[in-house]
Amino acid sequence: MVMNPDYAASEAAREEIDALHGAALVEFGTPWCGHCQAAQALLATAFAKFPQVRHLKIEDGSGRRLGRSFKVKLWPTLIFLDGGKEVARLVRPTTAQEIADGLAKIGGAG
Repeated sequence: MVMNPDYAASEAAREEIDALHGAALVEFGTPWCGHCQAAQALLATAFAKFPQVRHLKIEDGSGRRLGRSFKVKLWPTLIFLDGGKEVARLVRPTTAQEIADGLAKIGGAG
C-alpha cells in the first residue's frame, strides 16, 4: 500500500480500527490545517520506504468520535498500529525520519 493522499469521507468505527490486521498508520487532521499540510511531504518520504503499511487518513474535528477515542488534541496526530493496537504516537512531526522510525516499529525494516 502507498500513502493515502485524501481524507476519508466518513470516519471508521473504533471497533473497525481495533480489528485491523498487520501494520497501519492512522493519521488524524484536516485538509485546511497548516501543520497537516506541512506533514504531507514528510509522510510521503517516510512511506516510500514502507509500502506494506496501511495508511488511514481520517478528517478530525468537533463531533468526530474516532479522534476523541484516541484522545487526539492536536493535528496532525499519527497513531502507529500493529494488529489494531497502538505501538507509537507522533504529534506534529517535523522530520520524515521520526515518521520512518514509527513506521519501522510496526512495519519492519524500511
